[in-house]
Amino acid sequence: MADTNSMKGLAKDTAIYGLSSIIGKFLNYLLVPLYTYVLARTADYGIVTNLYAWTALLLVILTYGMETGFFRFANREDYDAPTVYRTAYCALFVSSALFTLFVVIFHKPIAYVLGYPDHAEFVEMMFATVAIDAFACIPFAYLRYKQRPLLFAALKLLFVVLNIAFNILFLVILGKNDVYYVFLSNILATAIQTLCLLPFTIPYGGKFDAQVLRDMLRYSLPLLVLGIAGIMNQTLDRILFPYLYPGDDAQAQLGIYGACFKVAMVMMMFTQAFRYAYEPFVFSKHKDRRSVEAYADAMKYYIIFSYLILLGVIFYLDIFRYIVSSAYWEGLKIVPVVLWTYVFQGIYFNLSFWYKLTDETKWGAYFSLIGLVITFVLQVIGVPRIGYWASCGSSLVCYFVIMLLSYVIGQKKAPIPYDLKAIGLYTLLTLVLMGIYYALRLYYIHDMWLLMLAGTILIAIYIIVLTRKDFPLRALLHRK
Repeated sequence: MADTNSMKGLAKDTAIYGLSSIIGKFLNYLLVPLYTYVLARTADYGIVTNLYAWTALLLVILTYGMETGFFRFANREDYDAPTVYRTAYCALFVSSALFTLFVVIFHKPIAYVLGYPDHAEFVEMMFATVAIDAFACIPFAYLRYKQRPLLFAALKLLFVVLNIAFNILFLVILGKNDVYYVFLSNILATAIQTLCLLPFTIPYGGKFDAQVLRDMLRYSLPLLVLGIAGIMNQTLDRILFPYLYPGDDAQAQLGIYGACFKVAMVMMMFTQAFRYAYEPFVFSKHKDRRSVEAYADAMKYYIIFSYLILLGVIFYLDIFRYIVSSAYWEGLKIVPVVLWTYVFQGIYFNLSFWYKLTDETKWGAYFSLIGLVITFVLQVIGVPRIGYWASCGSSLVCYFVIMLLSYVIGQKKAPIPYDLKAIGLYTLLTLVLMGIYYALRLYYIHDMWLLMLAGTILIAIYIIVLTRKDFPLRALLHRK
């Protein structure tokens, strides 16, 4: 049995990270209807979707795997943790500053290449924002390393509150219904958040060490390839869509697609929260001989609660759809596909620790490159024919394939005794409950409220199985 205190600590940190993430994402949800009602066209939201996809890719490039490298080396006994932190901190500061200078000088030609020759200011603001974010990733990682989830959560929420406040100020109070003010709000909120972060994370101890930097880069650069391929698997659909979709309404279709993705982001919130707590937990437990049991338990519970969230969103989609304007509802049918994609993505992330802990990070690059090829080929073939269905479908296939590959090879390289019987049971139960729901929806029940009642009963069945098998109520109520 895995160390109960360790699992409780993981659950506690996940709850804190998750609460801040859920609150933050929920508040950001409020921006989606704001954008859909205030911005003049669905195409305007398509521009926001497209440029945010580019910035996500750039963020991975500008951090070049140093976040994971920091956790790896800071937890090694043969390295001084403060020196590792100061080295990573200085490296990210210099590279982010150089990138910002590059963008300021060449923002017009960059905007032309991206398809926004008349709006170079959009590109300049968003790329400067991502440079600030890249630098801040190491100080935020330091808070996680020091196990300060409350401060981490507070600073993350600060950005969300500021971003919303600036959006309301510009778009509502001042009536500036232009995409420019969406990006202006973002860079202002990011800059203020980073200034508030620095006093807690300025590296007073340790020293910059060139040899430590070389060691970290040797470990982290394969993760850069992994990260680029991985983030492109997540964002390539929104980057390529305007180039692949035929007709003049590509940005409008992309806006619909991007808005409907927001409905499925409940699953992404949980995955992200779990990741924030899980990564430092895994590296700190690596020295524990019973750690494989903890990894196996963590995987099982991640899947159990992922399925619960998936069922909740699907069964209450008639409520969740109001997150976006009715002009975007035609795209809501992709939400179940996106939810399953997030589930596979989270499982793949949990599986990925076998090659990080064995320092065989090349395997992560291999898997991500395979996924990238799948994503690219399916989108090039499918988007001109079936639009954004090909975009979301390619992501689903990508993560399912690399998830299986990582599991099969990982069990040969660093076997972990995952509870496949329990995972299989919950997977089958989830699929059966989904099948019952869709059968009721298509053939028997057409009233929204009756459908949600049926969905509530189906979720209750899942929870009953959960409490009987893995979370017995009697044990929980009597646990001290």
